[in-house]
Amino acid sequence: MDDEVIIEENGSEEVGSSEEELEATESRADSKVVKLKKELAQANKEKQEYLDGWQRAKADYVNVLKRTDSERESALARGLAKGARAFIGVMDTLDRAESAGEVPEAFQSIARQLHHAATALGLEKFGEVGEIFDPMHHEALGQDVVTDTALEDSITAVLEPGWKTGEEIIRPAKVRVGHIA
Repeated sequence: MDDEVIIEENGSEEVGSSEEELEATESRADSKVVKLKKELAQANKEKQEYLDGWQRAKADYVNVLKRTDSERESALARGLAKGARAFIGVMDTLDRAESAGEVPEAFQSIARQLHHAATALGLEKFGEVGEIFDPMHHEALGQDVVTDTALEDSITAVLEPGWKTGEEIIRPAKVRVGHIA
């Protein structure tokens, strides 16, 4: 085959490679490109697998954090409710003694401390005469006949006050409810 003459930038002439050598070089380059494309595709596939795995792990971690927070809040609420149940009997006795004027002067500071402790626990007493009966908050233990339609389904007597912390009912109020005969 004919040799080509290649003129380099510096102006000197060089005898070029034959066409067969160029085709061989081109063939090697093509096979390297094919090989590199396969390696790149494999690397991209592995990258996607790693990314997917990382995203699943991150989602699992976020879910664990949420579940842990939820369980912690639930445990705190259960503990508060358990403590409150034990405490409301004392508060009921104190309220009855205060209503009857039977709390001696020496125990007034203790009574104040108990009221502050109930407030610190978030305990609220509820159930008043005149409120509308709500079966989610009140336990009806009887009915009283009323003549005024405005008093129907309202509380006519509180037998035992209810207690709650926030929206959680610790003990429903035990009440009597008005109804028209």
